[in-house]
Amino acid sequence: MTMTPETAQSSSLAATTLEVLGDEHRSYRRFEIKLGGRFMRESKEEYSCRVRDISIAGVSLLVDGSVADDMRVGEKVIAYIDRLGGVEGQVVRTTADGFAFRITSTQHRREKLAAQITLLLNEPDLKEFEGRRHERFAIGKRDALLAVSEGVQLPCYILDISISGASIALSAQPEVGTEVWLGRLRARVVRHHEEGIGIQFMETLDVSTIQAYFG
Repeated sequence: MTMTPETAQSSSLAATTLEVLGDEHRSYRRFEIKLGGRFMRESKEEYSCRVRDISIAGVSLLVDGSVADDMRVGEKVIAYIDRLGGVEGQVVRTTADGFAFRITSTQHRREKLAAQITLLLNEPDLKEFEGRRHERFAIGKRDALLAVSEGVQLPCYILDISISGASIALSAQPEVGTEVWLGRLRARVVRHHEEGIGIQFMETLDVSTIQAYFG
């Protein structure tokens, strides 16, 4: 099999990553993987974001200009990134359109993150995934019911929603990975946050479907 430059780059990531894990004085290689997500500030406020680039030591995020203007160096943040999960750390740099933070993690978590990035870089449909912009729609705490098992429905509020998932406010927090139903939309729990949970739909919707359900 002929190795393309992209394959060679991604296949060498894990080895390169593990080599630098033991030497904090060396630079960590950054990769441009355009994933969506959300982040939480020290104030417990949450905002949408997109990854500009990432390494096992830090992440650079793109956010709305008004949010970027308010970020400060030294602030602690927790980011929930599509396909990668949660990472936390401290802001080290701010820009006009975002900020960068240093990841605080164990070596085990860094090794896991390296493996996750490697898998993403090797996925043939990554470009297609990166190209989709999952705009979130704030709908003002819309009342809803979340079915967590047969015959069990929990009252909740939809904080915001996109074609790929939603942020839900509710008192209970089903475990990450739990299959749930938001109305007729099948989903699974992918994270917890201060007000409740984040869910990912099993099938990517379209804007017209979102508007029909929640418009």
